[in-house]
Amino acid sequence: MNTNAILVINCGSSSVKFSLIKPASGETLLSGLAECLLSTDAKVTIKQQGDKKTYKLPDPFDHQAALSVLVVQLQQLNLVKDISAIGHRVVHGGEKYSQPTLITTEVEQAISQLAKLAPLHNPANLIGIKACQAAFDCLPQVAVFDTAFHQSMPEKAYMYGLPYSLYKEHGIRRYGFHGTSHYFVANQAAKQLNKPLAQCNLISAHLGNGCSVTVIKNGESVDTSMGMTPGEGLIMGTRCGDLDTGIIFHLVDNLGYSISDVDKLVNKESGLVGISDLSNDCRTLENAMLEDNHVQATLALTVFCYRIAKSIASYSASLTQLDGLVFTGGIGENSSWVRTEIVKQLGLLNFSLDEEKNQATRFGASGNIATKNSRACWVIATNEEFVIAEQSAQLLTNLAK
Repeated sequence: MNTNAILVINCGSSSVKFSLIKPASGETLLSGLAECLLSTDAKVTIKQQGDKKTYKLPDPFDHQAALSVLVVQLQQLNLVKDISAIGHRVVHGGEKYSQPTLITTEVEQAISQLAKLAPLHNPANLIGIKACQAAFDCLPQVAVFDTAFHQSMPEKAYMYGLPYSLYKEHGIRRYGFHGTSHYFVANQAAKQLNKPLAQCNLISAHLGNGCSVTVIKNGESVDTSMGMTPGEGLIMGTRCGDLDTGIIFHLVDNLGYSISDVDKLVNKESGLVGISDLSNDCRTLENAMLEDNHVQATLALTVFCYRIAKSIASYSASLTQLDGLVFTGGIGENSSWVRTEIVKQLGLLNFSLDEEKNQATRFGASGNIATKNSRACWVIATNEEFVIAEQSAQLLTNLAK
């Protein structure tokens, strides 16, 4: 089957990120972002061969309007003929999906049912699927799930200390997220090691507004910091991460919080922005800390880095050998200060950084930033869109055989 180019769609509740990628070469023919959807400020920005243009969206300012603008631009650029399929990022696949899947009515229903486990994500992913079906009705649509890479986790890693019936009857367990990112950087690290992925043992730290650490044993995810939802684990931009459940009862019973108030607090008002009382943006906090000696910004970043270092160290319990550590994501790829602060707390695991290399490896650059006598420590720019394109193309090729 011709898989010349895959249109990758990453649909959020008020945004659509898209890329047209040749999976065979990794070349990106076109990319862009529709944002502020469902408002009069809705717009779509399209980049192609160094050229960038922004278009205001027409009423009703929705996902379909954004994709309609995209289709027109693809037609004008004579790129529609190159598209062989649409690959969709879908956040939650539960236990049902561990591989890329051709989207059918049954798959759509399953994604909808799994929305109870990802209420902020799966409904938005479905909106993107429906919009693309209307815009590209003759093309196959493929779902690539964030949770799929983590389906190799053993029971001891994914079970909660709750009654077993809650798992069996309601699917309450740890699933993990950022799977496509962890999978991509693990493959890149394997190339650096000149070993098959199946022989690699790694710890991967995806650090951005959302953060997760994954331990990869013989090429497979065997534990990860996010859980049933993306709220578990590390401190993040606006999420608190791991939390004593007794705090929730205290907030409700003694401080007058409603359940919706608690949900807003732990998901949108906590993490870096909550501790700093300033921003969820690591760049803003670093500037405030280094230039203004901002006490709460310093505290937020210190707690953030300590929790990441503690998580990385704890995952060594899953391994008998460790090839290296990977930093990725917006913060992991760009903040040399955060990397330094984390790694200096990992001396027992024999990690140390070459600060010259660390400072130089930013803004899309990748490389090993460890000292000569340290375990390997890579910065690897992630490319989730390429994984979605590659896996979508491979699925369609296999189905055509």
